[in-house]
Amino acid sequence: MKGSGFWITSDGGRSWQWIGSLTSVYSGEKPIRYISALAVSPLEREVIYAGTDPSAMFKSENFGRSWVELTSFRDLPSAPTWSFPPEPSTSHIKWIEPDPIVYGRVFVAVEAGALVRTIDGGHTWEDRLPDSPYDSHTLATHPLAPHKLYSAAGDGVSNPGRGYNESMDAGLTWQRPNEGLEHHYLWGLAVDSGNPDIVVVSGASTPWKAHNIGVAESFIYRREKDSPWQKVTQGLPPIIGTIVWRLVADVSRAGTFYALSNKELYMSEDTGLSWRQIHLPSSIKPTEPLGIAVGPDEK
Repeated sequence: MKGSGFWITSDGGRSWQWIGSLTSVYSGEKPIRYISALAVSPLEREVIYAGTDPSAMFKSENFGRSWVELTSFRDLPSAPTWSFPPEPSTSHIKWIEPDPIVYGRVFVAVEAGALVRTIDGGHTWEDRLPDSPYDSHTLATHPLAPHKLYSAAGDGVSNPGRGYNESMDAGLTWQRPNEGLEHHYLWGLAVDSGNPDIVVVSGASTPWKAHNIGVAESFIYRREKDSPWQKVTQGLPPIIGTIVWRLVADVSRAGTFYALSNKELYMSEDTGLSWRQIHLPSSIKPTEPLGIAVGPDEK
């Protein structure tokens, strides 16, 4: 749901309470159109980060009941160049990835134009580096891989081989293992919760074929350690008419992934090698899903 406010649940989603808006703490020239990204810090107590369109960053230290704008974010030197191609007068925060190991370190992807980071919880920000991904759609970190950062990006459309990116030093330098990838506009990305060397990504040949249902053709690839990428098809629906997949790893069950598109929800329990459909309720009809999340098992 697009908007500039927040709802909170304390009973597993059975009921929701409105807890306020970002409008009152935002100091930018253009009004907030909607909240485009949200992330809960795994290390900072009660901290939630939020990103908006136009691109701005906010932080709550009490589970969303009050917010402050991280104003230095909008002062980054690259900010005037950020622009979303379908709506070039604006840009938005595409992904927020708090580090699971280093307190206060957070990575933020702007669509389009930058991958930036903070190392002090958002008080100050480090601007994009020349070789960093420009158009990241999904970021990931892993508690078993300190300082490793993964990026699925649209950069590969104009520069084949730059769709998948990974950094071993928290975004300072990058490498791009792309052997086996035949489609370079990457969208979704998930890392096996039990093994940081097993990665699945989703992508298409162009943004048009990723998001337009009339011509959609999207794919899922899997990679393990230093092996080439492998296209995965077992158990998945035909590619024709399939909007690009949203991917997530099950944090409680190693080797388990979920994939969601307009062709319903699919699950893999063998590290992404094969998939099976999970039928959604008839009241849920995904067209182009905005997100998917899996929480830890309740004890």
